[in-house]
Amino acid sequence: MIVLKNKQEQAIMREAGQILAKVLAALEKMVLPGVTTLELEEKADKMITEAGAVASFRGQPGMTVNAPPFPAATCISVNEQVIHGIPSNRVIKEGDIVSIDCGVTWRGFIADSAISVVAGKADPDVDRLVSVTRKSLLAAIKTALPGRHLHDLSFAIQSWAVNEGLGIVKDFCGHGVGRSLHEDPPIPNYGKPGTGPLLRPGMTLAVEPMFNLGTGKVKMLKDGWTVVTADGKPSAHWEHTLLITDGPAEVLTWRPGEVEG
Repeated sequence: MIVLKNKQEQAIMREAGQILAKVLAALEKMVLPGVTTLELEEKADKMITEAGAVASFRGQPGMTVNAPPFPAATCISVNEQVIHGIPSNRVIKEGDIVSIDCGVTWRGFIADSAISVVAGKADPDVDRLVSVTRKSLLAAIKTALPGRHLHDLSFAIQSWAVNEGLGIVKDFCGHGVGRSLHEDPPIPNYGKPGTGPLLRPGMTLAVEPMFNLGTGKVKMLKDGWTVVTADGKPSAHWEHTLLITDGPAEVLTWRPGEVEG
C-alpha cells in the first residue's frame, strides 16, 4: 500500500531531508586519499546525533538469514562495492569511487539519500560512470510529475544506462520512504513507460539508480551485507528523496550548493 503524506508529515520529512543533506555535504568534502571509511562514518554519526536525529540504517535487519543487523549510520561502498558497504579502517586511495548512502530519522519520519564521489583524480571511464548515474537520477526527478506512471521514472533512468553502455543493477531498487525506511512502491531502475502506479501528490519516493561499468550482475559478500559487481568493475550510486506535488517534484535531500541540473 502506498502511503500519501499529509502537509504536516511532508514538513517533517522536509526537515529530515535537510538534516541529511548537510551530513552528506560534509562527507562529500572529506572524501580524499588517505581518509578511512570509518572516519566518514564517525563524522556522519556525530552530525546526526548533534542534530537530534537518529541514524536510520543502524539496526536494520539483514537480508540473509545469518546476516547481523546493520552496524553503522552509513553504508560506504568503494569501487566494485555497489551498496551496503560497512565502514571500516579501509583507506581511500587516489581515484577510488566512494558511494555514501545514509538515512536520517527525524520526528518519526525518514529521509534517504546517496552520493558517489571520486577521491582525487578520476579515470575518465570512472568519471563518466559517476556523472551519467547522477544524470539519470536528475532525469527521473524531472519526470516525476503527478499523473505520470512510476515506471516512467524507471525508463528515464534506464535510457541513460543504455545510451552510455553501462550495466543496470536490477537486483536492488529504489522504494517509497516515510515512517519506514522501505515502503511501497518498489522503484526499479528499468521499466516500460506508462506502467506502474500513477504518481500522486503526497507520495514520497527514494529514487536510486545504480550503474556499473561492466555487467549489471552483482553478488553478496559473506558479511551478508556488502553487494559487489560480479565482474569486479566499478559501480556508482546516487539517490534522492522526492515528494510528489501538484507540479514538479520537490527534492527533499538537495545538498547545500548542489547543482540541480
